[in-house]
Amino acid sequence: MDKIKQDISIGDNLRNLRKRMGLSQEKVAGLLELRGLSVSREMLSQMELGRYNIRVSVLLALKDIYNATFEEIFENLS
Repeated sequence: MDKIKQDISIGDNLRNLRKRMGLSQEKVAGLLELRGLSVSREMLSQMELGRYNIRVSVLLALKDIYNATFEEIFENLS
């Protein structure tokens, strides 16, 4: 069975935005938990690697945590 490939990954952008804020994956996972979103550090790592689909609720929370725009999150995707 062939593995289904994602058409677009925003993982690199999310990693860069997290690092820009000086946050560890562990810290971001904790901040998401405070918002009622259960996302482990490992899940966050997989999102940044483009191996895990990101729920819209998590994406909106990350946008807020990273103080980012949608343009920054979806930058350089083609």
